[in-house]
Amino acid sequence: MPVKKAKPKTKPKPAAKTKTAAKPKSAGKPASAKTPVYDESKIKTLSSLEHIRLRTGMYIGRLGDGSNPDDGIYVLLKEVIDNGVDEFIMGNGKNIEVAIKDIAKTGAATVKVRDFGRGIPLGKLVECVSVINTGAKYNDDVFQFSVGLNGVGTKAVNALSIHFRVVAVRNGEFAEAVFQRGKLLNSRKGKLKEKVKDGTMVEFTPDPEIFKDYLFNVEFIEKRMQNYAYLNAGLTLSFNGKRFISTRGLFDLLKEETGDDCLYPIGYYHGEHSANGQLEIAFTHTNNYGEEYFSFVNGQFTSDGGTHLSAFKEGFLKGIQTYYKKDYRSEDVREGTTAAIAVKLKNPVFESQTKNKLGNSDIRAWVVQETRNAVEDWLHKNPEASKKLEQKIAANESLRTELNAVKKEAREAARKIALKIPKLKDCKYHLEDEKEGKNSTIFITEGDSATGSIVSSRDVLTQAIFSLRGKVENVYGKKRAAIYKNEELFNLMMALGIDNDIEGLRYAKIIIATDADFDGFHIRNLLLTFFLSYFEELVTAGHVFILETPLFRVRTKKETRYCYSEKERDEAAVVLGSQCEITRFKGLGEISPKEFGQFIGEDMRIVPVSVNTLKQVPQVLDFYMGKNTPERREYIMKNLIEDAG
Repeated sequence: MPVKKAKPKTKPKPAAKTKTAAKPKSAGKPASAKTPVYDESKIKTLSSLEHIRLRTGMYIGRLGDGSNPDDGIYVLLKEVIDNGVDEFIMGNGKNIEVAIKDIAKTGAATVKVRDFGRGIPLGKLVECVSVINTGAKYNDDVFQFSVGLNGVGTKAVNALSIHFRVVAVRNGEFAEAVFQRGKLLNSRKGKLKEKVKDGTMVEFTPDPEIFKDYLFNVEFIEKRMQNYAYLNAGLTLSFNGKRFISTRGLFDLLKEETGDDCLYPIGYYHGEHSANGQLEIAFTHTNNYGEEYFSFVNGQFTSDGGTHLSAFKEGFLKGIQTYYKKDYRSEDVREGTTAAIAVKLKNPVFESQTKNKLGNSDIRAWVVQETRNAVEDWLHKNPEASKKLEQKIAANESLRTELNAVKKEAREAARKIALKIPKLKDCKYHLEDEKEGKNSTIFITEGDSATGSIVSSRDVLTQAIFSLRGKVENVYGKKRAAIYKNEELFNLMMALGIDNDIEGLRYAKIIIATDADFDGFHIRNLLLTFFLSYFEELVTAGHVFILETPLFRVRTKKETRYCYSEKERDEAAVVLGSQCEITRFKGLGEISPKEFGQFIGEDMRIVPVSVNTLKQVPQVLDFYMGKNTPERREYIMKNLIEDAG
């Protein structure tokens, strides 16, 4: 089963040799220790742009290398595009053009975004892109439903770019400014000789001092462009010449995600502008396990949900209960749900500058009531769909009853074995712990030898380990009850805290750490089949990763290099010379604990597991993990021959 490959990061440096320190002359008082002077000279006042460069994470979240859709380079792109989308929302400009030069060249891509809105006022062009808290987003007459409300976005892009150029066109005149790392190099104004449409053009190159060895992923950008189109019906976006447009908004989004897997036609509602804001929803059910939601605020994808999503879930349940006049349980209604919700608000309150989660508590009553009415009304107008939904809820009730009985038996059996979860070496902090929980990680390893290396080198505060006995069961096509009857998979669910539902997840990252051989790849695929079949939300929410460890060690007495491919090995051998020693690691257990520590520390290489669209999941699982079809045999033989060649 393929996963997206992250670009290799800088090779971890070999551990420095340690020398025995000489004993200090007087105990408790190091010989050269001095108390730092703390006076007025130590107090610093940073400019806004200096603060952005020093505390980058506060403004764009993680830096990354482009291997994750939440990495900083995509946030920079989003901040600029958002301004063009805001223009469209206010009825100005129906096109946004995006181009990236040298997209395949590491650390040198230049982004160009052109909108056809009103254009930044020429006399304030420099201030609007370089002075914090400057802009028109504070004026409701100019921007009613804007993502960027803090006057920070474009300024952050400017401060974090080695090259930043902005051009505004208004009524036949233009203004241009060029910056480097937020500092103005030159600017000019004038009249255009030829007729050019109004709007704003921003061109920037991410600063390699901040974003080291980054690479834009075309799939991530195209996905973002398509989402912009879904959320702004009628807006046409182009990326390197490829066009994205939607006429039915969230309906199109859900159709693309689910394909023909819907149990009934997609329900859709698009509300009118009101004093509260505007609501748009789309929903359906599939035969997949779990729930899947796509939530947005003013065009921003809120990956962590927020009050609008929780209010939608509440309103969705109440609408169904009201229509059927039955007090259905929430889990029976929501199992198998795939839905999308988008709200437009005048004053959205996000939990951070990266805007992943909405915090407005005042919108709950409005979203609940409008969702409830919309769902109930749609069911009245679609009696055939309402019958199929009723059958789905009944099937969910039956499944829940069956699962509860199986879960009870599994828990009783586990209780007889031991009080602790077998094969789990836990850590101190978990996902529910506010500060430290975001770093909580569990490694799923194969065998005791690999586990031993990680146990000796892990961070016991935030890194847990679950050791598999070997290959787990292939659960593709099996009912959910089957996984509770499998002792190892049940223990894994207990370790992760998802034996009831994923709300109990105990770790922020689930990292599959298997050997880089055929058996290891097979175990990896079996685990991914398990997650994608029953806990798809763990993957779509970005919790599942693959650990990369070196295949080779090339060393001399003076230097050691770890290589993740044959190409890296050959390059290292050339640099270190013919006298170097080359070691091939056949498995994780062959890497000593002293060496292993650096591969699961700050420089840990992990590849996020992701899916492009939900409708592809059943197809991929069926091909790789289903019956041994002639097509799969032909695929395997072809690739084996190619590899051998």
